[in-house]
Amino acid sequence: MKKLQIHFTPCPNDTFMFFALVHGVVDVSSLHFAVHMADIEELNRQAIQGIPDITKISIAVFPAISENYELLTAGAAMGFENGPLVVSRKKVYPDELHDAVIAIPGENTTANLLLSILFPDARRKKIFLFSDIEEAVLDGEADAGLLIHETRFTYEAKGLKLVCDLGKEWVNRKGVPVPLGGIAIKRSLDAGIRQKFNRLLEESVKTAMKYPREPLDYMKKHAQELNEDVIYRHVHLYVNSFSISLGEEGKKAIETILEEGFRAGLLSEAKKPLFLDA
Repeated sequence: MKKLQIHFTPCPNDTFMFFALVHGVVDVSSLHFAVHMADIEELNRQAIQGIPDITKISIAVFPAISENYELLTAGAAMGFENGPLVVSRKKVYPDELHDAVIAIPGENTTANLLLSILFPDARRKKIFLFSDIEEAVLDGEADAGLLIHETRFTYEAKGLKLVCDLGKEWVNRKGVPVPLGGIAIKRSLDAGIRQKFNRLLEESVKTAMKYPREPLDYMKKHAQELNEDVIYRHVHLYVNSFSISLGEEGKKAIETILEEGFRAGLLSEAKKPLFLDA
């Protein structure tokens, strides 16, 4: 059997969740994998091209790939009143963002979608690699920056100020968790393989949660920030019960943000069913 092409980011929440699966800690039996890691916006672009069999994506890009992919119920990154952060060098208030040049981590990211829905007049955006955004703000290339991944834990030490937590803002307005990322799988794969991989990923997440120290070297090898405390704070923020299984609440959260994006004219309508019938 050919190797399944699996793409995910080198960020701690992904390497934590996938560790047991890609290192044979869980029994994958007849399945074989080829793993590729890249920045989330690069993964989004590769998914649009239909390259990987299975991939981490921003939820915001799903409508653009939904003809060829469906979402697994395992492996999601879902925030509870926390999400991408808008930060600045000088004090900026949320109602001033319409005048600000904002560094964003990619057009197809859920962070950008949240910013566009919550602050529709904040349109002066410049795209940077997520790990370069703090420096872009500090150097004056942008007035504010939209932070994701480990940088949400390091900006204060660099002298940046919080403008807005888009996760808190989203929950306050919509009353549902913030669905940032998910795992998409090709609809063309055999149904048995799709369901089996979903079960394996669920088991991999459970194993990592039970033995959280085991993936540490793997996470450090690929992380932008090597501080152990930062790594585990990142994991604890986004690896939770929704990562094991979306459940009805998680599915509703994803449906809500896709519907809001469609209603605002920011997204196309996603092909249904959205989710693997697990």
